[in-house]
Amino acid sequence: MFENLSDRLERSFKLLKGEGRITEINVAETLKDVRKALLDADVNYKVAKTFTDTVKEKALGQNVLTAVKPSELMVKIVHDELVALMGGETAELNLKNSPAIILMSGLQGSGKTTFSGKLAKMLKDKKSKKPLLVADDIYRPAAIDQLKVLGEQIGVPVYSEEGNKNPVEIAQNAIKQAKQNGNDVIIIDTAGRLAVDEQMMTEIAAIKKAVNPNEILFVVDSMTGQDAVNTAKEFNNRLDFTGVVLTKLDGDTRGGAALSIRTVVDKPIKFVGTGEKMDAIDPFHPARMADRILGMGDIVSLVEKAQEQFDEEEAKRLQRKIAKNQFDFNDFLGQINQIKKMGNMKDLVSMIPGLGKAMKDVDIKDDAFKPVEAIIHSMTPEERAHPEILNGNRKARIAKGSGTNLAEVNKLIKQFEETRKMMKLMGSKKLPGMKGKR
Repeated sequence: MFENLSDRLERSFKLLKGEGRITEINVAETLKDVRKALLDADVNYKVAKTFTDTVKEKALGQNVLTAVKPSELMVKIVHDELVALMGGETAELNLKNSPAIILMSGLQGSGKTTFSGKLAKMLKDKKSKKPLLVADDIYRPAAIDQLKVLGEQIGVPVYSEEGNKNPVEIAQNAIKQAKQNGNDVIIIDTAGRLAVDEQMMTEIAAIKKAVNPNEILFVVDSMTGQDAVNTAKEFNNRLDFTGVVLTKLDGDTRGGAALSIRTVVDKPIKFVGTGEKMDAIDPFHPARMADRILGMGDIVSLVEKAQEQFDEEEAKRLQRKIAKNQFDFNDFLGQINQIKKMGNMKDLVSMIPGLGKAMKDVDIKDDAFKPVEAIIHSMTPEERAHPEILNGNRKARIAKGSGTNLAEVNKLIKQFEETRKMMKLMGSKKLPGMKGKR
């Protein structure tokens, strides 16, 4: 996401490189390029102009320290203004009531139903909540079926009423059931349309009045650019929603909606959807997003994703095996599975400072581990546990069984042995600078 914008901004800042100081002329040149970059990213024209005017005012008002280069100062100012543009602080979800009610709104095709499922899973897994999904789209049976499938997949109940064409009544009955069953969060998936119309707005306004939700989230497809911002404005005028959800940020999106929507509707972006998997949902952090737009990575989010997959007992068991030089292919496979659970591979790489830019043209596929997994799965349990018994005949059989070749099998075994040696070395030696006994 934001790859084109990141590249354009980087080129803009290069205009100041080599300059000894900030002047009105070189700032104007740089910001002219920045404004073009924002407009190319489909940022609202007024938002882009106000943004660059503010940056110019702040840049010209700065005394550049000898230790700070003009280009570095400009990056800092642009970063701070990007954070402010996207809301400044991270906006938390309001779950104060029990049950807390979240009303989903948005056009058809925005990813509203899928996001409802993702949100339910996140609240269940990370917040220890007991959510209830409500299928309140009375026009599209496919939306009801989709929500039921998602609910079954994530282990969350779905309330629906076949044949009932009154969405207000369905929502009210769902709340009654939630109270009876002890559900502490209700997520109501409402009907969408291909375009904003009076009937849809009247209907969702009636649901809002009847259920008095804690949150009204407007779900918008990031790939629709300025159309998304205009639609958000119309919904907000009628619903006065509490937050925005940006879906499909992992796609070929220019990012304009993310940078414009907060200013235009004055409502926080609360979540972003970054993939098709049910755990591909992230709270929106303006500062972290600004880091990523400016190519600084997002190491905090990367660490958080790693911690979510971290199993303390498993780590201790692995540490004991490494100390005894017993790390085997079963452990190797386990580590691969943990990495895969963290999310989209290219997205993970983009979070590492400096590496995102270096790897931007490299096609990192999510199935990159498949040949490795195929080779390990083609080994017998004994071979996985005791790699030292892998001779020529066994390797040839593994290559045939995994659909790879002998060279690939040998390469993996060599990489595994090098990994094992490094782990053994790190487990047995005291690292430089460490005091006392391990």
